[in-house]
Amino acid sequence: MAAAYYKKPRLRDVALRRLILVVSVTLCGVLLLVFLFGSNPTSINDVTRDLVENVGDDNDDDSAYRRDLKVAKGLVALPNQNDLSLKLERLNDLPPRNLDLYPNLAKDRIIVVLYVHNRPQYLKVVVDSLSQVTGINETLLIVSHDGYFEDMNKIIDGIRFCQVKQIFAPYSPHLFLDSFPGVSARDCKDKDVASQKHCEGNPDQYGNHRSPRIVSLKHHWWWMMNTVWDGLRETRKHEGHILFIEEDHFIYPNAYRNLQILTSLKPEKCPDCYAANLAPSDVNSRGEGWASLIAERMGNVGYAFNRTVWKKIHNKAREFCFFDDYNWDITMWATVYPSFGSPVYSLRGSRTSAVHFGRCGLHQGQGEKKACMDNGMVNIHVEDADKVPNIASDWSVHIYKNQPGYKAGFKGWGGWGDDRDRHLCLSFSNMYRSTGTSSPM
Repeated sequence: MAAAYYKKPRLRDVALRRLILVVSVTLCGVLLLVFLFGSNPTSINDVTRDLVENVGDDNDDDSAYRRDLKVAKGLVALPNQNDLSLKLERLNDLPPRNLDLYPNLAKDRIIVVLYVHNRPQYLKVVVDSLSQVTGINETLLIVSHDGYFEDMNKIIDGIRFCQVKQIFAPYSPHLFLDSFPGVSARDCKDKDVASQKHCEGNPDQYGNHRSPRIVSLKHHWWWMMNTVWDGLRETRKHEGHILFIEEDHFIYPNAYRNLQILTSLKPEKCPDCYAANLAPSDVNSRGEGWASLIAERMGNVGYAFNRTVWKKIHNKAREFCFFDDYNWDITMWATVYPSFGSPVYSLRGSRTSAVHFGRCGLHQGQGEKKACMDNGMVNIHVEDADKVPNIASDWSVHIYKNQPGYKAGFKGWGGWGDDRDRHLCLSFSNMYRSTGTSSPM
């Protein structure tokens, strides 16, 4: 009886010690997270919590995964980062979410990249349309953010129809409130003369100084391209096609299957085609409706190309970064594509699989004094023919030649004359490379 009497307190003591140990470890973990991430007026704690809580199980060691995205900061001239920039950059190292729901991707997958700014009313429409796309669960969706905005993050956080990975442009002008690449106190404005105003900056060809809100368009696109093709673990060895769409592109249910058909037919049907498009280059067109494939100038709605084409584009980094136009697509049409030496065609079907529906410009967000107000209501009728693949492998190719649009010789709309923007752009070209491949400065 005495032995039994003294045994029970010992068990209680052991249990109590274990409970204290668990509580202590938990508190230490919480304090460590608070120390690492701190507090921020943009609720970056909420971003971190949302992203981390939804990371699925991964077979690789997590710490090794987080160290995998390496930026050669010592080899390129990148701006000094603030706390928010550094925290968002760390989030880029996280594995995709929904790995528990979609543990395996198709071998012939076409990765989808959706690049966004701050138009949540549009993003909801695009995400809803993607959720209805046949085959989307077979691939990875990467969402590239220009800046951090709570409403945008919440929408992406709700995606459950495929693997999804968020990346944030850490050098977005929207993250820097008092220094380059954002606005700094010494910046020249409008048509200031630097020598008279004792301000900093180079005007564009029309005498106008940089606008951080505007230059972010081109910076984000170029940073995203370099990061997706050469930086991310999930994509830097991907040799197949990657599809790029924006936050105001409605995607039809048959888009992914149609794109798979186009990319498989391209080598035979149009070996000189650089890309495949989901939509006509004329954003107001819904297609010809012919029993024919179409080869035309590359459009900017739902375009896909492979690593071979990316290498050709990257080799023209200096041309891209020094052309005085803040629009990435006009820069490509007016200087990069013409430098290839032959027409740059893209292959598509004769019926569109994507539609540009936005009325507000890409960087007319909701938090600005002159925000474009649009509730994002769209009335896009999806017919039965848009729900199934509607491209036949035996179709011939109709080629559009000498189409209207921006071409070599166009001087650009300006907005991209500041040497700091040009050098930052060129630095993005070499972020993930031990030695630069772009032209010397």
